Amino acid sequence: MALGGTDLNLLRALQAILEEANVTRAGERLGMSQPAMSGALAKLRRRFDDELLVRTGRDYEITPLARELLPEVQDAMRLMNEALGVAAGFDPATSDRVFRLTMSDYAISVLLEPLLTRVSALAPGVRLTVDHLMPAMSASERVIIDYDAMVAPLGYGFVGRCAPLWRDRMVCLLSSDNPRARRGPLTLADLEEMPHAEANLGPGTLTPVGRVLGELSVARRVQVMVHGWLPIPFVVEGSDLIAIAPERLVQQHIRPGGPLVAMEPPFGRVLLVEGYWYAAARLHDPAARWLFAQLDEIGRSLSLQDP
Repeated sequence: MALGGTDLNLLRALQAILEEANVTRAGERLGMSQPAMSGALAKLRRRFDDELLVRTGRDYEITPLARELLPEVQDAMRLMNEALGVAAGFDPATSDRVFRLTMSDYAISVLLEPLLTRVSALAPGVRLTVDHLMPAMSASERVIIDYDAMVAPLGYGFVGRCAPLWRDRMVCLLSSDNPRARRGPLTLADLEEMPHAEANLGPGTLTPVGRVLGELSVARRVQVMVHGWLPIPFVVEGSDLIAIAPERLVQQHIRPGGPLVAMEPPFGRVLLVEGYWYAAARLHDPAARWLFAQLDEIGRSLSLQDP
């Protein structure tokens, strides 16, 4: 079938190549041989005057132009299928779909294990690509185009639609051999006097704790700044530092008689609400709707463990 001199079968090939970022897997998905798929890619490269798919080390990745094309191609395929009366289906038991997600190191530590467990049980052929969410990415509209879902805190004005996943509260983390860990409850004066380890979440980001401490006129003395939450326990251990971090992450490093202790913060209960963000157009994709349903179910399970 052709339209305007363009073979519409190439549109199917283009969608598979861009979603799989691999000619062999794209061919397997469409039931096409390797030479046929390579021939389709060569035609597409001439059509768009772009490589579309390039080798990076031992893997492949799609080019910037290809990233821009992907949501448009997905929309075009959906509209074409609707016009032709072709129902787009998704069978998790047999699908080999690749979902692309991006999330922070903290979100990975909380979400990835239950998500992998659930996907492996329900959709053994489905694969996940999980990229680290960098501070600059969350402020870009490209992120929900490039990824099926972005896991990030709610309330920060990110683009797209969102749904909640879990809540967490902020607690104080100290080395167990820190003398201040053995002198009873922490005070606001302690927070001003002690050196802090802090997670860098991006320029200009005002966290819930930062907002509360600002209202209380508490100035922290930040001695160590690290990228993201995950390094915080390793930085605090054996030091005189204090850190204010999400309890779910902290509890992964706390054990009786261990090197770290968690203490109640002197500023009351401060909550962090994590959710996932996505482009509205993905709701037309039954595979994406299935992914969102799994995230929702995991969110309900995690809510039962809310601190």
